[in-house]
Amino acid sequence: MTLPLFPIWVVDLAGSSVMIVFSFLCVRLARRLRDQDSSNVIWIYLLWLCYSFAAFAISRSVGHIAKRVLVTVGLEDYWNLLKPYSGSINSLTFVIAASITLFFERIWKVYQQILGDKKVLQEAHEKILFMNRNLENLVMERTRELSASERKYRRIFEVSRDMILVADGDGAILSLNPAGAQMLGISWEQQGGVRIFFQDFFHDPAAWQALQDDLASQGYTLPTEVELKRSGGAHFSVLLSAAVEAHADKNGEGIHFLVKDISQRKAMQQQLLQADKLASVGQLAAGIAHEINNPLSLILGYTQLLLRNEESTTQRYEDLKIIEKHARTCKTIVGDLLSFSRSTRTQKVLCHINQTVETVLSVVRYHFQLDGVGMEAQFDPEIPPMVLDEEKIKQVLMNLIMNAKQAMGKKGNLNVSTRYDGAGQQVFIQVADTGSGIEPHYLSRIFDPFFTTKGTGEGTGLGLSVSYGIVKDHGGEILVESEPGKGSTFTVVLPVMDGSAGLGMDQTGKKQE
Repeated sequence: MTLPLFPIWVVDLAGSSVMIVFSFLCVRLARRLRDQDSSNVIWIYLLWLCYSFAAFAISRSVGHIAKRVLVTVGLEDYWNLLKPYSGSINSLTFVIAASITLFFERIWKVYQQILGDKKVLQEAHEKILFMNRNLENLVMERTRELSASERKYRRIFEVSRDMILVADGDGAILSLNPAGAQMLGISWEQQGGVRIFFQDFFHDPAAWQALQDDLASQGYTLPTEVELKRSGGAHFSVLLSAAVEAHADKNGEGIHFLVKDISQRKAMQQQLLQADKLASVGQLAAGIAHEINNPLSLILGYTQLLLRNEESTTQRYEDLKIIEKHARTCKTIVGDLLSFSRSTRTQKVLCHINQTVETVLSVVRYHFQLDGVGMEAQFDPEIPPMVLDEEKIKQVLMNLIMNAKQAMGKKGNLNVSTRYDGAGQQVFIQVADTGSGIEPHYLSRIFDPFFTTKGTGEGTGLGLSVSYGIVKDHGGEILVESEPGKGSTFTVVLPVMDGSAGLGMDQTGKKQE
């Protein structure tokens, strides 16, 4: 029994037609997905795969339909001719589909790598965006830190009381702080473009050369004492250290200097040495004075006894008077030595220093006016009563004033002033003249006993020594500043003690009856 082929033909024809329809629907759906995300490689792969399957469906379906039609109408020979071509086209479409799959497998790996790189790039992009958003804040923060650092070091530079100086390799000053400008006596801001060389302020050019040699050999110098000079010519001592710094641009070297003024320290050291020397001389003078005082008293006593029994008209009487005169002179010198060595008794009472100074000035004022010497006085009304040996302080002031008068001669001006330092509980009595001044090499010797620059017979050289002893006995100090041809200034510094302290006490601290 032979089954009918009609159902098979219907299924074959219908299936082929449906296959073509479904393939085109797949192509349509793949195109839609590709259009939604054209950069997605999966959708591109599916679209190409659908194209290859659509071609395969058309080729196979057309082949099946042609076969059924040709066989049915009796043209089977034509089908036999077309059959190899139909099979080849089917095989070719399969090969294309397989090739697309293999090709896109490689594309998929590349795509995954691209996605990884995309992620890295996206993270980098986010970091860049973050840095861009925060760059301004970072710049502002760094600017604030830099400004704070600059203010800090600028404050050190400006406020330092020591000289901070930066010079180039030739010694030309590049930067100088206010303390340094004041120390050198120049107005740094007003110099404009004028080059100022630090070596011009060295008193000894050899000191600058030695400094340059040290910098060249080791790049720095240890603190060294040198003499500098101000723009006006005055000399002063400093402690100087320096170091070389190579510039970042390699265009040269900069030299950093740190300079400390030690003039006051040296003056203080000199005063301490002077005090030690005077203390030693005072002890020696006290011993000598005591040893000479008794024989002098005997000489004066016996001379006065001889004078009682001698006629005033005889030569012997004149000889005895000469002996008495010179013995009394020696007695006065011995008294001054005792005063200098603090061996005399001191009677301290409560007094007003302004009145004491005015009393001394009133004694010499007329004498000064006759010689054409001007006199000015300024008193500080805030000075409290002080415990002093008023007569001895008068002796000190009289000695300083008369020395000033001798230094000025027949012209000049004397200025006497008092000042009270409440914080330090000290009174300053200043005697300034416009006389000839004191040579620098004499300043360290003016308080030495018997040292004098006056001519023979004009002074014993004990005035300042005795004054020094009196002031030291009061717990004070005598300071002197002088410049030849411009005058001298003596300053007596006295402590202000409580009104009851020292009242009625002698030098040993025993109360006077």
